[in-house]
Amino acid sequence: MESHDWDQRYKSAELVWGTEPNRWVLRECQDQPPGRALDLAAGEGRNSLWLAALGWRVTVVDFSRVALDRGRRLSEQLPAGVARHLRWVEADVRTHVPEPGAYDLVLIAYLHLPAEQRRTVLRRAADSLAPGGTLLVVGHDTTNLTEGSGGPSDPAVLFTPDDIRADLADCRLHLVRAERVRRPAGAAHGGSGEAVDALVRLERRAPPVPTPER
Repeated sequence: MESHDWDQRYKSAELVWGTEPNRWVLRECQDQPPGRALDLAAGEGRNSLWLAALGWRVTVVDFSRVALDRGRRLSEQLPAGVARHLRWVEADVRTHVPEPGAYDLVLIAYLHLPAEQRRTVLRRAADSLAPGGTLLVVGHDTTNLTEGSGGPSDPAVLFTPDDIRADLADCRLHLVRAERVRRPAGAAHGGSGEAVDALVRLERRAPPVPTPER
């Protein structure tokens, strides 16, 4: 789907994904100290808005102008001053090159692309991590087609935790977690029962602090 397709999808509903953060984003990020965050393919910005409310300074990237405009309007409902923590960028993540070494958290949630495009986006995301930064990738797992519910029906755009690890194998990131996780599938988005997600969390280790000579 291209930007105009997503524009039409967002126009067709008041909120496509709701306002609450994704459960896995909440689980993995709620205890992290705020810093600079990058939310790629953010849609209406539900995860970005949640992060901003926690004190993060968030760059929100999506190629749907309709989604970004809706996210901006939602940000106006946040407590005073929170909206200024958000920077909205209309861009296609397939070609967008984030600022290198700039972000303490990079989030890629439910971005489904063919393998080669996915690999390019992931490697640019890895390059944008600051020392000590976290890259969190979550999306519908390949096994969701046979063992889960909802999500894309094209196996070419699904992935496993091992696929993500392979995409980033030489990026010098420390693997924190790579797992399949299950959650209730949203009936509003074509699901019932449980969905199977792939979740991978990696970190760019900060260099060791030199010990002062005595």
